[in-house]
Amino acid sequence: LLEAGLAPGDRLAVYGKNSDAYVIAWLACSKAGLIHVPVNFALSSDELRYILEQSGAKGVLSDTVLGDKVRAAVAGLSLVVNGTLQAEGASLQEDAFDVLACTHGLHASQAHAAHEPDVALEGASVAQLLYTSGTTAAPKAAIMSHQALMAEYMACMVELDIQADDVVLAALPLYHSAQMHVFLMPALLLGAPVILLEAPLPESCLAAISQHQISSFFAPPTVWISLLRHPHFDQYDLSSLRKAYYGASIMPVPVLEEMQQRFHGVGLYNCYGQSEIAPLATVLRPEEHAERPASAGRPILTVETRIVDLEGNDVPPGEHGEIVHRSPQLMLGYWDKPEMTAEAFQGGWFHSGDVGYVDEAGYLYIVDRIKDVINTGGVLVASREVEEVLFKHMAVSEVAVVGLPDDKWIEAITAVVVLKEGQSASEAELIRHAKDLIAPYKVPKRVMFTDALPKSTAGKILKRHLRQALGES
Repeated sequence: LLEAGLAPGDRLAVYGKNSDAYVIAWLACSKAGLIHVPVNFALSSDELRYILEQSGAKGVLSDTVLGDKVRAAVAGLSLVVNGTLQAEGASLQEDAFDVLACTHGLHASQAHAAHEPDVALEGASVAQLLYTSGTTAAPKAAIMSHQALMAEYMACMVELDIQADDVVLAALPLYHSAQMHVFLMPALLLGAPVILLEAPLPESCLAAISQHQISSFFAPPTVWISLLRHPHFDQYDLSSLRKAYYGASIMPVPVLEEMQQRFHGVGLYNCYGQSEIAPLATVLRPEEHAERPASAGRPILTVETRIVDLEGNDVPPGEHGEIVHRSPQLMLGYWDKPEMTAEAFQGGWFHSGDVGYVDEAGYLYIVDRIKDVINTGGVLVASREVEEVLFKHMAVSEVAVVGLPDDKWIEAITAVVVLKEGQSASEAELIRHAKDLIAPYKVPKRVMFTDALPKSTAGKILKRHLRQALGES
């Protein structure tokens, strides 16, 4: 990469699915002092171009199957490197830049560098720009330093009991900071083998756990639910799985209970955080689940966490407020967005945008994203609370609750439900079920049914897409 004309501090976008080449490109950027810019492979050419321009990228490495989108995105841009992660056979030209061709010395001109790169890196040097999803605005990039990531890796090894004899399954996209920085990198640093999957498809995950004797696996609730619902679940030997990590969105307690019943003897870890903190902030460990299954745990060893009111003052245990953090893991700021950076770090603490509370013992509970709290008739309702209630109905496989504009209620609580295969339930039945378990003002005004909820490639339910789709229907 350096011999191709890139220099330390240059941004290099990487646009592809999980592969050995993807990991090699990330490690090469770290070694060369380049700033790695992971890009969601599901983004369009226009979205890719925005990231290339906003980051000032000098190059891009991509999967060949994404070539059409890359060509459209880079048209008119002046790039030093426009290469591939793993070219397919005949498509590899002698003058093409390809990661695996370099690594395996397939081109004489792209053999291993003859010497160590002469690169002076400091802890505060920038390692990565992590673009976070925008809800109403364009994505913004969290600036991650080498020392922030190393603090994260150290904390993850300790708090998540990552061991050299683990066999780790990595099925979530590597552009996702949790998969890369909480699980893959700590495992590699300890020498633990990592099995890569291109996508977290239920059959592929179950087969990999059985075939490779996987001991450690991270997935969001939607993926764990898809494994539990798979018709061949009981046909696989999953006894090697010792550590089941979940995060990226809130896990319904009924699903946790089912995981404990069907993954015999597995230790459950709830991982809470966000990209800006590299991303792990709090953990609920296996021995803590019995007493506090709905908790996100306590801050990890490198993180301080508080719950504050609108003025930034601490609120008492049990009272809702915004979750804020202070940590060496935190980003340096948002790339080229000083106003957003100042707003995020009001009072010297990073403001997460999440509503939560702590109990008397200091355990954190996530109530909702601030933007997902529903204002119904002037009363605020956490969408998560309504989802938890609907999950208790035996026919419900997945559910997302959103607020839709309403002349009477300001926002009408609307539940979108995926039913379990072979099960049935009506709107009236689910509303009656909710009325038995929560206050009347929290009961959904509407229940709609769908075959699948919109999800990101990392398995997170995209509520903003639901709101848009339902608002237009």
